[in-house]
Amino acid sequence: MDFIVTPGGQPAGEVQVPGDKSISHRAVLLGAIARGDTRISGLLEGEDVLRTVEAFRAMGVEIHREGPGLLQIRGVGRSGLQAPASGDLDLGNSGTAMRLLAGLLAGQRFDSTLRGDASLSRRPMGRVCTPLGEMGAEISATEDGCPPLRIRGGQTLRGIRHHAVVASAQVKSALLLAGLYASGRTCVREPAASRDHTERMLQGFGVRVESVDGATCLRGGQELRGTRLEVPGDISSAAFFLVGAAISPGARLRLPGVGVNPTRTGILHLLERMGARIERSNPRLAGGEPVADLLVEGGELQGIHVAPEEVPGSIDEFPALLVAAAFARGETRVRGARELRVKESDRLAVMAEGLRRAGIFVEEQEDGILVRGGSFSGAEIDSHGDHRIAMAFAVAGWRAAGAIRVRDTANVATSFPGFVATARGAGLGIQEHTA
Repeated sequence: MDFIVTPGGQPAGEVQVPGDKSISHRAVLLGAIARGDTRISGLLEGEDVLRTVEAFRAMGVEIHREGPGLLQIRGVGRSGLQAPASGDLDLGNSGTAMRLLAGLLAGQRFDSTLRGDASLSRRPMGRVCTPLGEMGAEISATEDGCPPLRIRGGQTLRGIRHHAVVASAQVKSALLLAGLYASGRTCVREPAASRDHTERMLQGFGVRVESVDGATCLRGGQELRGTRLEVPGDISSAAFFLVGAAISPGARLRLPGVGVNPTRTGILHLLERMGARIERSNPRLAGGEPVADLLVEGGELQGIHVAPEEVPGSIDEFPALLVAAAFARGETRVRGARELRVKESDRLAVMAEGLRRAGIFVEEQEDGILVRGGSFSGAEIDSHGDHRIAMAFAVAGWRAAGAIRVRDTANVATSFPGFVATARGAGLGIQEHTA
């Protein structure tokens, strides 16, 4: 599939973004290994999360869909998972599911294999497999450290104190999940705060999680209790519409019920530093997560410098932010973002390629990028199958000087099913075309 975006129009009205992908994955996972029933509302029914649902069904967990975004999970307890009949679990494009399940399955009695699509099979897994190995797990990958991951069951795990070189919520979560099956205490210390959805949700399921000397810790052997969870709107999905409105003078767009977890709001702070006007209202909690309604008004933006310590809080939103930088006055420079090279695509390289095609000056660096705002022309852009790249260039159509064609957009369904209809409802001239 391709997107074809006609320039012009202005973001207006209200956009309801789908449920948070990161939280949805974790809700299914923890509900499956809890004792008793868990009811989830607001679940993201994108392809990535549905792969997680199917993985747990394959391991003997009863999961019933009761309506749009509504799941009822009959948990089997911490030790109740069963070996999948085929031994293999196909996780499609989901790096989150791959890394979190690696931690969870390291503590099971049975062998398992985690596979993914062509894109996921190129993503390095060493950062999660190595510390899991230090805990006693037996996990093998390809020579390049990529999937498939073959996990040998029946291992005795021990808690460790892991000092992460790069802040990664997925790695931290994998180790904490393995820690539930380990003897002693498992602690993870990061150089900067990564998203804390796992810690918050574990506590919602009755697990005691502590902060000890700046590290996140838990003791093994704790049981989880089924609960009710409401998944807030995904700020990573909201980011595309925040940027689309922010770059459009006179625009006024409302996004209700968006998760504003402090470890995820980097995109709000960065856009505000660029000059965007974003108002929060109606603050509340949903499933232990802070939520608010957002109102963004368009105007002229100014380039900024993004320091390395600011990167973890907005790691998934950089494709959208770099589009904002293309329409800002002056230069935007990002440093300390090497992590972007090992996402669904090499996001530094792919964004640089696409922005250059649109006539924007870009200087790509090993761990960052410099973007000089300018005239954004019409262009044909290859998303390289990366859902966030595709949506970022689509919303650039609100201000582009010519039509934009974004190629290879089928994977948008992994995180934002219905994106085209939602964008069209907000005033974007976007069509889908079968390539």
